[in-house]
Amino acid sequence: MSDSSPRHSTIVDPRVVQLQRLRRLSFYLDNAIVIPIINYRIGLDPIIGLLPGGGDAAGLFLSSYIVLESARLGASKSVLGQMAFNILLETFAGTVPVLGDLFDATWKSNARNIQLLEDHLKIPQPQRQRNQAFAILLIVGLVLVFIGCLALSILLLRWLLQFVNS
Repeated sequence: MSDSSPRHSTIVDPRVVQLQRLRRLSFYLDNAIVIPIINYRIGLDPIIGLLPGGGDAAGLFLSSYIVLESARLGASKSVLGQMAFNILLETFAGTVPVLGDLFDATWKSNARNIQLLEDHLKIPQPQRQRNQAFAILLIVGLVLVFIGCLALSILLLRWLLQFVNS
């Protein structure tokens, strides 16, 4: 006996799937954990940032993935620049032990960047230009700035240790 009922196929726009994936990543990085007493949400990003040496780098790379995928979805250079600024501010603040992680927990650059992307995608565009090369340049710039911040942190720590030991 054959099934004669029509099968419904759902066509899913890959951009919608990608946007949902980016929203989920942003949620995990910025809002996944509820602090019960104060009913405030934090994500994994400030917790990862507490790891010495590589925590801030991991957060930077995860945040950069959102920028790169936003470029693939057609975000403008202006939006990508704002996203990079949000990440840069968070990265600079993250170089300050503990206070930087508190800033990270409140600034929530990934949630801000998803909101920027969604606002941009709501505006009808005749032809969205993919700015992947621009996004890659921004990410390379962010990585270089991070390396500079890391080097500065190491130099300041060495200076502080020399000052204390002398």
